[in-house]
Amino acid sequence: MKIQADFPEKAYFVDTFGFNVYAIGGYVRDLFLKREPDEIDLLITGQTVDSIVSRLEGKGKVDLVGKSFGVIKFTVRGRTYDIALPRKDRPRSADVRGHKDFIIDADPDLPLEKDLERRDFRCNSLALRLSDSTVIDPLKGQDDIRDKTIRLTNPDAFPDDPLRVLRAARFASVLDFSVDPSIYPIAKEVDLKGLSVERVSEELFRILLRSEQPSRGLDELFKLGALRQLFPELYELALSIQDSVFHPETDDFGHNTVWAHTLITVDQAGRLARNFKLTREAALALLLAALYHDTGKPETAGWEFKRGRMAITNNGHDLASERVASAAFDRMKIFSWNGYPIRKVVLSLVRTHHRASELWAGRDRITKKAFNRLAADVNGEIDLAIYLDAADRAGRDTAPIEGLDEEARWLQHKFSEWNVSKNTIKPLVLGRDLIQMNVTPGPYMGKVLDRLFQMQLDNEFDTRENGLKAAERLLREDK
Repeated sequence: MKIQADFPEKAYFVDTFGFNVYAIGGYVRDLFLKREPDEIDLLITGQTVDSIVSRLEGKGKVDLVGKSFGVIKFTVRGRTYDIALPRKDRPRSADVRGHKDFIIDADPDLPLEKDLERRDFRCNSLALRLSDSTVIDPLKGQDDIRDKTIRLTNPDAFPDDPLRVLRAARFASVLDFSVDPSIYPIAKEVDLKGLSVERVSEELFRILLRSEQPSRGLDELFKLGALRQLFPELYELALSIQDSVFHPETDDFGHNTVWAHTLITVDQAGRLARNFKLTREAALALLLAALYHDTGKPETAGWEFKRGRMAITNNGHDLASERVASAAFDRMKIFSWNGYPIRKVVLSLVRTHHRASELWAGRDRITKKAFNRLAADVNGEIDLAIYLDAADRAGRDTAPIEGLDEEARWLQHKFSEWNVSKNTIKPLVLGRDLIQMNVTPGPYMGKVLDRLFQMQLDNEFDTRENGLKAAERLLREDK
């Protein structure tokens, strides 16, 4: 079969390497799926690393990632290509298996088919010869693409790289493929402890950001056994039931679990992120907040007689969820992402995820002070707080959320009406102002600044001039 590849430097690679250059893996799969490829991986046969590098130099930037395993990063006109030689790999140790615990041998004379056999899934085990657009598919990857199914290239070698368990979940989610049932019993025996937390987080982020329905990938992590090993606080949600009256949503087998609610909430959050065209950083913050917003429910669950019946309650689960999420982020080393304070934002959203609904419930008596405080507590990420509240509410119904409901629109209106924003909650009185009033920098100055900021949030002043007057009054009272 033939299929056309089209990317800027294709002619250059063909002119330089002729019949020996191939596009491989996900790029070829995405051509069949008519998806925009994320990246272009190339394989060059019959050439040594030194030979390839010498031919590329002068055309673009060449980075030799590893000579022994034959990988070159080649950047030209802002696009980076990963170029590899055919290779074979084997576990470094039978006892310890991690994503990097391999001995990799590059071999320019290794048959292309042997290189394809070492790849994880058959849908990724294809090559496209660029010179004549011929598809090389010895493992029937096209059949799996047509069937939309993730199948193993080599079941015996699958456990050698634990990352493949997470990749199975990610591909199923991003590509909307099903997982071949034969994979589950193999995957559950794979020890994932050797994986770096950075790679685990990277796969989770890809599931959340690249999937139309992130719940697909999250549920696959559950079924593959990865949730229990790598995300125990999320696994606990599948063992915690919710009140079936307040939370009628269930899993496929009728269980009213917190996990069932969480999966729907994450999908709804993803739809809102796309509808409102959030940046990738803001979208990830919203999705992570949706994923972790109820992680405190298992430890706060209890029965209580209310409204004439026994009901399951989770009093204080918002604060407990912040603590659980904080510990999880510590473990996964999640602090910032692309320069964005992802940890700080997510934890503040989790901690306050009931506050927006409380404002709505008390809308007949709520004052600007409450809106100031919520804005400050979410570090000015007001829209994200509103979106999370809306997604949480829509997490009781699998019907896709199409926009903001009455409560969310009211919240947006009130924040706008009272002119509460990230800018308006910045402290109006600063340390340099107190220095002008002969206050020495130190703990006392910090306490005064905090008291003034609380007064500002309580709407006791809303201009710098009035703030300075309040500062003078406080200092006189302290004297």
